[in-house]
Order: sequence, then C-alpha cells, then structure tokens
Amino acid sequence: MILYAAENGKFIEYTDAVAKLPQKKHNLYVNITNQCNCACTFCLRSLKKMPENHSLWLKKEPTISEIEAAFTHIDKNTVNEVVFCGFGEPTMRLETLISALQYVRKIWPEHNIRLNTNGLSSLYYNKDTAILFKDLLDTISISLNASNAQKYLAVTRTSLGLSAHKAMLKFAQECQKYIPHVILTIVDSIGREEITACQNLCQKYNLFLRIRPYEAN
Repeated sequence: MILYAAENGKFIEYTDAVAKLPQKKHNLYVNITNQCNCACTFCLRSLKKMPENHSLWLKKEPTISEIEAAFTHIDKNTVNEVVFCGFGEPTMRLETLISALQYVRKIWPEHNIRLNTNGLSSLYYNKDTAILFKDLLDTISISLNASNAQKYLAVTRTSLGLSAHKAMLKFAQECQKYIPHVILTIVDSIGREEITACQNLCQKYNLFLRIRPYEAN
C-alpha cells in the first residue's frame, strides 16, 4: 500500500481507516520504497509479522504519478499529519521523494509534513541533501540509534560503514538550517546507560531527542 494509517498495531489502507473511523483524524503515512541502506537489528521489516492485507511491502515501487493519484482519493479534512515513512528508507528514492513532497506542499499547504529517515542521505549520495528539504518539511525525525560509531554500526548494520554515525549527526545539524523541527530518536530497549549517553550526545550538539517505545510485533 502507498498511503496507510496505523490503527491498533495494524497498518491499514488509508481509505479503509477513514471509512471505519470517519470522525477521527489519522496521520497519513506515505510508503514509497522497500529499499534501505541499513539492516537494523530491531527493524520491523524482519520482526513484525503481517497478513498480506496489512503489509507495507510494495510489490513495485510507485511512480510519482501513482503517488499523486493516490492522494486524489483522500479527504484532506481526515488527515492530521502527512508522514513519509514506510518499510524502506524514503531517501533511497530521493528524486521521487522530493517531487512527492513538493506535490503535497502544493495541494495541502496547511498540513504539517514529516519525514522519518535514517539521516544517511548526504553520505549515501555524497552531497548535501538537507537543503533539498527547505520549505518542504515541517519536521524531520532521524534515527539516532546509538551514542557512538561502533555501537551504531552494530545496531544498524549499515552498508555505509563506521563513517555513518558522524555523517548522520552532521546531516541533523544541517537540517536545523532548513527545517523547523529536527528530532532524533532512539528506542527505549537500548538500556539506561546508552540512553543517557545519547541524551548527552544530543545535548552536546543542541539536538532534540525523543525516546520511543520498542515494538517488535
């Protein structure tokens, strides 16, 4: 599914969610790829069991035309926040992502738009990508995952190596120039000592940290 909502631990095609709960606003999640340059040990891609009708695995990656067409079926008054987040890393399709963000900003200028990302796009593409999100995002949520490069690599198992942690932090700092709300996240299962280390790291770089509950199933 391209557009979905999360309800009671399930992923629901957005039109179905609205039909069942017409008076409740949902976050509208946008799923554009299965690709990822990380293989995190806690990732729901491998840990969450889903029936086919609630699965985020795409049989094929949607074109920008297909993404735009999906939005034409949605009543914007039922939408709380638009979040680009699926089972893949959205920036793996950077050109499509930017085009989709531009489209949503044009048709729904009053809505908040968020990107959930691993923050590795600048390293992956070997160029500054933070500036591309200027005026397109209200919030960017970046997975911090760990307090140092060695622990980060062990958790994320990224193909980009030990330099990934430093690059992710640099990307987050660059985003502060262009995006109103920059949030780094960790899961609460990493242990109190590591949580404290991450808090100290974010304080050092003047970055906001959110600790989110771990969900495997």
